[in-house]
Amino acid sequence: MDKDRIEGTAKQVKGKIKEDIGKVTGNAETEAEGKAEQAVGKTQDTVGKLKDAARDALKK
Repeated sequence: MDKDRIEGTAKQVKGKIKEDIGKVTGNAETEAEGKAEQAVGKTQDTVGKLKDAARDALKK
């Protein structure tokens, strides 16, 4: 598993927590930051998946 996948997943979780805190506290800025962090995490996770796929393809 690529480190980008691990870091991306961690960012998604952190972003979701931040988004939920923003919702509970009524802080739209924190909620938006959480959503943005989740998007970055999803992108990083996708990059990691592509790297894994490329490595697997080269092994064959």
